[in-house]
Order: sequence, then C-alpha cells, then structure tokens
Amino acid sequence: MKTKSNITTLDEILDKKYGKKGNPKREEWELQFEGFRLGVLLEQARTKLNLTQEELADKCGTNKSYISRIENNSSDIRLSTLMKIIQQGLGGQLKLTLQL
Repeated sequence: MKTKSNITTLDEILDKKYGKKGNPKREEWELQFEGFRLGVLLEQARTKLNLTQEELADKCGTNKSYISRIENNSSDIRLSTLMKIIQQGLGGQLKLTLQL
C-alpha cells in the first residue's frame, strides 16, 4: 500500500521480489531474515555488555568462530546452544513467542 508520500513499504518490495506471504520463495526469505535478526540481536547484546566474541565463547563453552558465524547468519544454531549463549554467556533469558 502506497502512503500519501509515495513511500513503498517493505512488504510491497518483498511481495514484488519474492511473492506474497505463503509463497515458498517468500517463506524462505522470511526464514533467512529471522536467522539474520537473531545474529544481530546477539551481537547487540554482546557489545552492550562489552564482551568480545572470544569472551562470550569462553563463558558459554564454545569458540569464537562459532559466535562469529551465528552473528553473521552463517550457521544454524540449536535451541540448547542458543539458550546456553543467552543464559551463561550473556546472563539473560530467552523468551519465545509463537505466531499462527
């Protein structure tokens, strides 16, 4: 939907490039975006706590390259590992929501 100022929304751009929600190409994009978003959230939390990737890795029992791959959306992450990074490494809690 175009606004009065002729601004194109993200959904309009994605609809044109990948199809409407429900289209397999669009669903794949949405899935990849969530992985990217998770990496950004973890990186923001880490830098807010003034931790290097290596320090975070040491705190949660993994290695720097794995933290880097997660932050750069280059690696799938298991829920148990994600929880360990958030709880042990960052001292936080993971809260999930489900949208249908």
